[in-house]
Amino acid sequence: MADTLWTCEDIEAATGGRASRPFTATGLSIDTRSIRPGELFVALADRRDGHEFVDAAFAAGAAGALVSRHVDAEGPVLIVDDVLDALKDMAVAARARSPAIRTAVTGSVGKTSVKEMLARIYAAAGPAHWPEKSFNNHWGVPLTLARMPEATARAIFEIGMSTPGEIAPRSRLVRPHHALITKIAPAHLEGVGSIEGVADEKADIFAGLEAGGTIIVPEDDVFRERLARQGRAACPTASLESFGTAREATARLVSVDTDGVSSRAEIEVAGHRAKVELAAVGEHWAMNATAALLMATLTGIKLGDAADALRGFGPPPGRGTAQALALPYGGTALLVDDSYNANPESMRAALEALGERRAPRRLAALGEMLEIGDGTREAHAGLAGAVEAAGVTEVFLAGEAMGALEEALAPGIGCTRAADADSLEEKVKNSLRDGDVLLIKGSNASGMGRLADALRDWSREASASVMGSGAERTARGQDAV
Repeated sequence: MADTLWTCEDIEAATGGRASRPFTATGLSIDTRSIRPGELFVALADRRDGHEFVDAAFAAGAAGALVSRHVDAEGPVLIVDDVLDALKDMAVAARARSPAIRTAVTGSVGKTSVKEMLARIYAAAGPAHWPEKSFNNHWGVPLTLARMPEATARAIFEIGMSTPGEIAPRSRLVRPHHALITKIAPAHLEGVGSIEGVADEKADIFAGLEAGGTIIVPEDDVFRERLARQGRAACPTASLESFGTAREATARLVSVDTDGVSSRAEIEVAGHRAKVELAAVGEHWAMNATAALLMATLTGIKLGDAADALRGFGPPPGRGTAQALALPYGGTALLVDDSYNANPESMRAALEALGERRAPRRLAALGEMLEIGDGTREAHAGLAGAVEAAGVTEVFLAGEAMGALEEALAPGIGCTRAADADSLEEKVKNSLRDGDVLLIKGSNASGMGRLADALRDWSREASASVMGSGAERTARGQDAV
């Protein structure tokens, strides 16, 4: 039986609300499609008003519902003035009652991957807490904190932004003991205005740093000094650490090599070395591991134990996961699904990693990059060199902005461009051959994830067809797969 996370009395004390009748909750949920029996349904108003789903929550076994107005419901409800504000109040109470070492990560690229690495390391070391998916926005951060069990030893929070001014209040809510910035790159430029503005916004993760905490910055980043300076201003008593390839870094990526399927990195932290084996390709994954090992050691975990916990770590879904695709006419191609999001920095890193994979042909299906401001055309055209360096023989481009890349590509690289990702599906299918490696990447809104899903469905159908016709294929002198 799951432990109690919240009693109605605890929620009342935290929020000032009142429960219609007593209840206890084993967890918190904002989605009736995934709520588990015994959890509290938090009726947030986002794209849809959660109050419309209270009945569905109770039908799914909810212990109670956190609401801001009267609802006709069979189960107990706890009424507050504002549901999101109440969730933040619960987050503060959860933070206060737990002795957990709280850590936080942000950055233009790599923050979810570093978060997932730390979740794995922390879980191997004791009671740990981390967010589902990214959960780095205005409701994701307080929800993650409010879900933190009292007995947690270490917690990692991912903090993101869509518009200026969002990171600082989220940091102040978490109040991390150690806070890390992965890298500064052109992202959210439409809202921020410049890459300097991006750096300043990301540095706001230090706004809520606990006194005597740790500022962690990327040593090799051109904004290293700017980030460190803002961190010192936000928390004068904090210590400063860094990670990178430079000898000055506290945590240093000494070397990395790959066989095109996995990578092995040697990492030095404060004079001690460890080797890490990752089920991922690309130097950026080794750099993410360097950041994660530094953070882990700051929480008291031994370097060797942290490295052992990372052995075999692979990318989260949509962030570089590799999967074999069965082809209808026999053979397989490798799909590298990096479709979750993209900016110029992550595009180049993904293409570099593609170039490290051994294959007869390398293909790339790229969706346009959004929210990069006035330099959109230059940013897209600037990917041409990375495409060529990766040894890509054919590209499939989605979106108007990708026209700039189409024009900049070197002669000899096959190119197909369409208005959207869906329009590329048949062209990609018709181009794939046995042994190919296909990278799919683009901004989330570009829809490249749908293309990856369509190819996976196509592969499953091909596998079923091949198995169903195995005898016939063998009779023709072909191996069934």
